[in-house]
Amino acid sequence: MAEAKRRHVPVLSQDVVQYLAVRKGGTYLDCTLGFAGHASQIARLLGAEGHLIGFDRDPQALELARENLAELAVELGAEMPKVTLVGEAFSKAAELVTPESLDGMLADFGVSSMQIDQAERGFSFMADGPLDMRQDTRQAVTAEQVVNEMDERDLANLIYEYGEERRSWRIARAIVRARPITTTGQLARVVAGSAPAMKGDRIHPATRTFQAIRIHVNRELAEIEALLRAAPKLLKPHGRLVVISFHSLEDRIAKDALRDDAAKGIWTVLTRKPAVATEAEMDENPRSRSAKLRAAERQGPEGATVAKQAEFARLDGPRAGFGSRQDAAKAGRKKR
Repeated sequence: MAEAKRRHVPVLSQDVVQYLAVRKGGTYLDCTLGFAGHASQIARLLGAEGHLIGFDRDPQALELARENLAELAVELGAEMPKVTLVGEAFSKAAELVTPESLDGMLADFGVSSMQIDQAERGFSFMADGPLDMRQDTRQAVTAEQVVNEMDERDLANLIYEYGEERRSWRIARAIVRARPITTTGQLARVVAGSAPAMKGDRIHPATRTFQAIRIHVNRELAEIEALLRAAPKLLKPHGRLVVISFHSLEDRIAKDALRDDAAKGIWTVLTRKPAVATEAEMDENPRSRSAKLRAAERQGPEGATVAKQAEFARLDGPRAGFGSRQDAAKAGRKKR
């Protein structure tokens, strides 16, 4: 745990700060605290009059975030903002956060590095562990129950829908025949045996199946949809929303929700294309390779003025002295 804490690097950290436009004395919500890497960046900019609210449904992550923020409080002293930590899923924000009280919201979707790295949490097949996959360890349903109790048809549909796995029926049939399955290693072997890696594949054959089961266990897509519905009600006029996704299902939900609500005059979208990591960021933090950041500002009563639109165009354009982040990432990949 200490080693993971030491080497943790928050994903797209520079973009998060840029698009949130953190205002000193403001109130900001980090919906996915994790190691409190992004939250610490925000706290440094808020000052003593600011308020940082953090949600995480993983009790272990919440406790680690509390420790990290306590260390930051010692460093910042009188400049540390007020901090409120909430051990709930971010879909509960609509119930627990005062409407129109936030200057900004951040959500870093998906599974955290800490959860992946701990074999006992059962998120990864890189080390053998129990089939758990619960982000909230207080909930009843585990991956083991899904794998061993779900009907073959439902399991195949789940793997196809949430894993975007074309060989879902073959995999589901193999899982049912191999029951009982109790560990991540056993499940990975069953999946790989029924649907071996194809030529050109860059991921393990079990990756999509693990993703699908994890999404189902944690209701991840429903959580995202609930948060995106709540965000305009929780933000003040001109408050900012920043979301980071790690696979196409998450990104599609965010993209469609922001686009549809922008058409209704709710949002002004700040990212015409999602911000992605540069080659240097990918080298420092491999998890950032699949990260996509989208941002929007809640429109005020006056809507998006011409001046505001020009400001957003500058924000989403190339940085001084550099190309856009997308261009930088593409250029780096072409060199490889």
